[in-house]
Amino acid sequence: MTVSPYADDPKQIKETNPFESMMSRFDEAARLLNLDPNIYRILRSPSREITVYIPTLMDNGQYEIFVGYRVQHNFARGPAKGGIRYAPDVSLDEVRALAAWMTWKCAVVNIPFGGAKGGVICDPSKMSLAELERMTRRYTAELLDFLGPERDVPAPDMNTNEQVMAWIMDTYSMHARHSVTAVVTGKPVEIGGSRGRREATGRGLLFVINEACKKFNFDINSTRVAVQGSGNVGGIGAQLLQNTGYKIVGISEIKGAIYNPNGIDVNKALDYLKKNKTYEGYPEADYLTNQELLEVDCDVLMPAATENQITSANADRIRCKIMAEGANGPTTASADKILFDKGIFVIPDILANAGGVTVSYFEWVQDRMGFFWREDVVNERLQDTMVASFHEVVRYAETHKVSMRIAAYMLAIDRVGYDLKLRGVYA
Repeated sequence: MTVSPYADDPKQIKETNPFESMMSRFDEAARLLNLDPNIYRILRSPSREITVYIPTLMDNGQYEIFVGYRVQHNFARGPAKGGIRYAPDVSLDEVRALAAWMTWKCAVVNIPFGGAKGGVICDPSKMSLAELERMTRRYTAELLDFLGPERDVPAPDMNTNEQVMAWIMDTYSMHARHSVTAVVTGKPVEIGGSRGRREATGRGLLFVINEACKKFNFDINSTRVAVQGSGNVGGIGAQLLQNTGYKIVGISEIKGAIYNPNGIDVNKALDYLKKNKTYEGYPEADYLTNQELLEVDCDVLMPAATENQITSANADRIRCKIMAEGANGPTTASADKILFDKGIFVIPDILANAGGVTVSYFEWVQDRMGFFWREDVVNERLQDTMVASFHEVVRYAETHKVSMRIAAYMLAIDRVGYDLKLRGVYA
């Protein structure tokens, strides 16, 4: 186990707490908006936090008790929406922060959802498919009273996928006594999923990076991109960027990264990773650490792995011109000012990676009306949403003379707060 070098530094521990990071940005945006103090108090707290204990029959005949969470942050604009992650380091603070981020993310792209997030403390790499299914179904059953197309609509997240969503949908449907496809998004297309959903987050990143490059008059064909992550966001995003003409100079996975200033063939690199489970030994690029990849000289950096990758400890060494955050919370609040002072144009997570929740919304709409769109229609509507949202955030940033991140928070909080005022508070 790797011990954090900051374990004895309280300032660093606070910096990398995702909830603290999110709330510091919320507080700054609320202050700049002169947000009504009563609205501020309501938005600062989640609506509901649920902890469940999940007895799961393991393949060895023993029961393991897993701990699961679901945090529903806000319902002012519609049902709660957010993914479910399976990981050994899931914490309530993390899930609480991610739920709030989902509220702001849905508001930034102006879709009628509030925010939620879920997680189970487990190591899926050490569990069989049967164990994962039993755990997922029991977790779903424990949350039945809180889920539903009009209440809370889960989606895939870290270490969950289409199959996990199918199990959740089936478990919910068995209790409802009829098929309820709209209870989750990110399902297989065959049982109500949307075409284009798997690529949606990466495609949304492509659209906002395109707009940022237009803003700064970058020639796409000579724009160098480094991507942290090789999964559904990083890997697919890198492929889409390369297909558009961008030069991918670096890409990473959890163990390490590869870098070639002359460009990397993303498809060949991903095939190598799939075969070897590592980029180490890849013949056409230098092998780096994940940290070194973040600091390479490039035009666009796309951190698309996990939280807290860019902190006050390394922000001054980041050398990109544009950063598009594919992951949730890859940059700490303490690092924001450093990047802003360096003149790095940051497309924040609640805008940059909102392509996934946007197409999740499209999936929910299609499920509810029982009519499904062609993939080109999905992609066109996604582009319309992401491009419009990018320019709305840019206008907020320029009008209020703030960073793109604070502008995105201001736009989101303004929308959620306005809807909350219109609805009033039931008391």
